[in-house]
Amino acid sequence: MNSLIKSSILITICMYFFLHAFSHQHVDNLQSCLLNHNVKNFSLYPSSENDPTTTIYFNFLDFSIQNLRFSDQTTPKPIAIIIPESKDELIQSVLCCKNESWEIKVRSGGHSYEGSSYITSNGSKFVLIDMMNLDRVSVDLESNTAWVEGGATLGQTYYSISQASGGLGFSAGSCPTVGIGGHISGGGFGLLSRKYGVAADNVVDALLIDADGRLLDRVAMGEEVFWAIRGGGGGVWGVVYAWKIELLEVPQIVTGFVVSRPGSKRAVVDLVEKWQEVAPNLEEGFYLSCFVGAHLPEMESLGISATFKGFYLGPKVEAVSIMNEVFQELGVVEGDCKEMSWIESIVYFSGLRNGSSVSSLKDRYLEEKNYFKAKSDYVRDLIPRSGIAYAIEILEKEPKGYVILDPYGGIMERISSESIAFPHRKGNLFTIQYLVEWKEEDNGRREDYIDWIRGFYDAMAPYVSFKPRAAYVNYVDFDLGVVDFLNRSGYGGDDVEVARVWGEKYFLKNYDRLVRAKTVIDPFNVFRNQQGIPPLDVVKYGKAEI
Repeated sequence: MNSLIKSSILITICMYFFLHAFSHQHVDNLQSCLLNHNVKNFSLYPSSENDPTTTIYFNFLDFSIQNLRFSDQTTPKPIAIIIPESKDELIQSVLCCKNESWEIKVRSGGHSYEGSSYITSNGSKFVLIDMMNLDRVSVDLESNTAWVEGGATLGQTYYSISQASGGLGFSAGSCPTVGIGGHISGGGFGLLSRKYGVAADNVVDALLIDADGRLLDRVAMGEEVFWAIRGGGGGVWGVVYAWKIELLEVPQIVTGFVVSRPGSKRAVVDLVEKWQEVAPNLEEGFYLSCFVGAHLPEMESLGISATFKGFYLGPKVEAVSIMNEVFQELGVVEGDCKEMSWIESIVYFSGLRNGSSVSSLKDRYLEEKNYFKAKSDYVRDLIPRSGIAYAIEILEKEPKGYVILDPYGGIMERISSESIAFPHRKGNLFTIQYLVEWKEEDNGRREDYIDWIRGFYDAMAPYVSFKPRAAYVNYVDFDLGVVDFLNRSGYGGDDVEVARVWGEKYFLKNYDRLVRAKTVIDPFNVFRNQQGIPPLDVVKYGKAEI
């Protein structure tokens, strides 16, 4: 945890003030409840700009805001930020918030693309429970499992596994500052997913705190709820205090490469067209992604280019041999490749600064923060050459935009879409992540950037999945629709149909099953966000429908 926040916690608890437009009594009650239950690490919204607690509060808030779009003054702020340090403090934090009917936001790493773990877009009153101090990882080599607290980052998890054993790993994403809680809740695709499935596929138990403060393991929550929390989206089932994950065998030597290919539009189209034929059909130990844009980080000058990132569970001579056999046009040679251990490959693909070491994975603070907007698609049929050319024409017009193409196939073809809540399996060739990023000096054009990416997304409709047009919930996108909790009940049959618009995009045929699981575990929708799974109205529909 950042030393500034640590020192801030020791300085003060932030007492005796209230937030304009909120009930003074409710705030006092929340504060008293927390103190009475020995929850000491919290900060209330400062009463004025001159309030001495202002710096402390905003240090807490801003530390894990990863998308600077949601850091400006106009973004609604929580009435309180609570940072529990134990399971008991977490339970009491939930109960204190519920007693005063505060909306609860739970933040693990703060990487929600729409800030859904730490903002509200409808003016409702809310409290932020930040899990950053619940970040312990306990590895059991006898069972090849680990208990990971919900506030741990992927980097902390990977580091702890590597310290216990050099022959074990975990299948999850490549960004080390992503919180494991939200990542697993949405599925969690990464470099090992074509070999071992997504992160949520490799969860064998969990400890869930429900709206009544009960701590439920897999048996106590029931198989339907356990099914739902693995890929059914974060922040809507309760608070996952800890996940029990299955550790996976990795070889002593793996290979990584990053090769960039600038050139003419035609040359880039050729490579992308070939990539979509090759990448989903590689052996499952090989992962090859493709980045396309007019100003990729690997390129010093403007101009359309494609960057290919390859990861292979084996030595580089084998990786190069495979590439030469199926993708000779890419021209990968042994000099492009680096052999390393699995944990070193995590650093290699992490996006951390040059010179970062394995120990750098423990740092949960993201140094390079930007403003961004993202969207996603799944591709089930090869995009025709004309469609690829059209996409590249759009990319050429906005150097701050790019796409990431992640291949599916491998074991993803053999895991049922109903095995866990995450449904995107058989038949998907790859996923598209559309991104546009900008810095503070360009923020005056933010609406132009957002309009551009929305137009790009609309233009790709003929080439991607449809009925429904699928999306990945870990790339959450409020453009797909939201529930307005301020002007609605927040739960009930009508909201189920409203949420179906985006719920079936994220969860396909699993949506209705998720609604039933939500009705069982959180019938009054205590845990919610603008795109959460709503429960059925049991009064209207009856328990027999659940």
